[in-house]
Amino acid sequence: MLLPSFTFLLASLGVVGAAHDINRCQVVRSFNPHRNASSKTTPLQVGNGNFAFGVDVTGLQTFSPFATMSTWGWHNFSLPTTPCQTSIDDFTGLDWWTHGRLVNYNQPNPAQSEISNWLIQNPQRVNLGTIGFSFNGADVTEELLESKSQTLDLWTGKITSSFVHNGAAVEVETWADSSSDTIGISVESELLSTEALGIFFDFPLPTRNKFDAPFVGVFNATDKHTTTLHPEERGATIRHDIDDTSYYVSIAWDSSAEITGPDDDTHRYLLHPSKGSGRIELSVTFSPTPNTCTSSFGDVTAASESWWESFWESGAFIDLSGVKSPNATELQRITILSQYLTAVNSASSYPPQESGLVNNGWYGKFHLEMVLWHLLQFARWNQFPLLWRSLPNMYSQYLSSSIDRANSQGYDGVRWGKMTDPAGRSAPGEINSLLIWQQPHPMYFAELEYRSFPNETTLKSWDGILSPTADFMASYAFFNESTQRYDLGPPMYPASENTNPNATINPAFELAYWRFGLDVAISWKQRQNLAVPEKWVEVRDNLAPLPVTDDAYAVYEGIPDMWRNTTVQDHPAMSAIFGLLPPPSSGPSLNMTVVSNTADKIRDLWDLEDCWGWDFPMLAMNSLRLGDVDQAVAYLLHPLFEFDDAGYPVGGSRVPTPYFPGSSSFLLAMAMMAGGWDGEPGVHFPEGWEDVRVEGFVPGL
Repeated sequence: MLLPSFTFLLASLGVVGAAHDINRCQVVRSFNPHRNASSKTTPLQVGNGNFAFGVDVTGLQTFSPFATMSTWGWHNFSLPTTPCQTSIDDFTGLDWWTHGRLVNYNQPNPAQSEISNWLIQNPQRVNLGTIGFSFNGADVTEELLESKSQTLDLWTGKITSSFVHNGAAVEVETWADSSSDTIGISVESELLSTEALGIFFDFPLPTRNKFDAPFVGVFNATDKHTTTLHPEERGATIRHDIDDTSYYVSIAWDSSAEITGPDDDTHRYLLHPSKGSGRIELSVTFSPTPNTCTSSFGDVTAASESWWESFWESGAFIDLSGVKSPNATELQRITILSQYLTAVNSASSYPPQESGLVNNGWYGKFHLEMVLWHLLQFARWNQFPLLWRSLPNMYSQYLSSSIDRANSQGYDGVRWGKMTDPAGRSAPGEINSLLIWQQPHPMYFAELEYRSFPNETTLKSWDGILSPTADFMASYAFFNESTQRYDLGPPMYPASENTNPNATINPAFELAYWRFGLDVAISWKQRQNLAVPEKWVEVRDNLAPLPVTDDAYAVYEGIPDMWRNTTVQDHPAMSAIFGLLPPPSSGPSLNMTVVSNTADKIRDLWDLEDCWGWDFPMLAMNSLRLGDVDQAVAYLLHPLFEFDDAGYPVGGSRVPTPYFPGSSSFLLAMAMMAGGWDGEPGVHFPEGWEDVRVEGFVPGL
């Protein structure tokens, strides 16, 4: 997918070429990942946010079929054909009683199990193909290779790999183009000249698996899909057909070579450099349509070098290299590697999935409640060109389907979905249909953008999204005649997703976030000298109070034995009330004794073994606002919040590895530590870390 170059966008913002006191290149390269063996779960990657190619220790996908993924790479299996269920329009969902009326929710219907399951599983993200080394038919394993060495140069986006086979050295470079779905590969070895080494291209079939990790697709169902080879002068195109999905792989090479295949009963093609040639350069472009223009290897390397240098030289930066502390070194390592990995996996034209472009979780679909944790850090690190790839356009693209969702349930405005695909269709599910904390996200994004770009363009670009979002929020809140307050729910799920939806009412975080969202929507109208809808103000000013039990915030109002149950589990979202969120700008002030008590109880009583990913940065941000910097660092370096040798956030038992909301939320917490927030600007690092240097941060909300 072609996009404006990063350099062009940065130049338009006037941030290219700015002088830096920090030697960013030196800091970045000091954390280049190095491996001597393949990881079992995480590849080293090259990519550009919309496309990524993951490799094993050979620099290709020789022994580990890691994925090649793109924003456009999706597939639908055929619809089930059963009586009365012949299209997705036949799906009916389920009705739930909601404040005295029946409301239809997009949930699996037992009477329509086949179409329900199809809607959950489709579309699924596709592994576009694997590329690896062939050893002339010999049965070679990774263990038989000698002197294996691999380094990812973060500053240029190049993976350099080397190994020895049968006494001969093999040198490999792997790159990705910055603006197309193209990889560049160079291989140098005397094994090429003797035809003892070739390069294969293979194509898997998608699966119906909820999680496809660490590998995506299967290679043993070759009769269920087809591939077709079209040789060209010093190149070839391979077409891959899966049901109604077709895409193309265009290969170009710089020296004499021949491509053959597929092998019997496979979809594997083999590129053989001609005898006497000890080096080959090739570029491989993946495309949903026939591609007639493939960049050369040199074009790819030049584009990658330029893009990554622009990325690192722009935006905000933290330099902890002068701090003599192992904690500082580890925070710096995770920060640098997370910046690279989120640029590769999360800077997409669509919302990223939780596994990025590494493997598939939830069939490769994305979750709109996680958009905040994926993308908000791009704004805080002043990397707006990456944020603008998807926002606010994504919300505009999903506006129509979200209006239909709200209207069909009897609400005004737009109800944003949860587990979503590129078409904006939300997958059926009880949690999917009853979750609400994704609703105020547009307000947070808009307010951060306005902070950096306080102009009419920003106001107009978000107004058509914020207004219907606030309309739904005001419409969804239910006026309780007994309390004379507006309630949220039931039925609903809070962020923790582990409560009884029919008993969940007025969850603490959601109430605070609802007020924040309506405050922003009201300010947005006032900045444009437009009338503020009375309903927004009425609901905001009469929301139910935040629920408190035992002098601390509760998950929701009336939850039994909230803090006397020492196995409180899942996301401790109450910490986000004063951490992710600023103090409320309207209504009653936060009771800081309750805020502090809540933080203490979470630290002492919460089952952190049941937490993962964004929980720890969320807790860290709460600690920062409370002035406990050491506790913030402890949460960010908690042993259960693990990042591997290449910086991938480990998913654990609940979600696949990698789990990129962990990376992005970590960067969000680090931005708060480096740039501060309203009323507390500047750095907030532990005592004794005087040699910290930061550049380019704007205080957060």
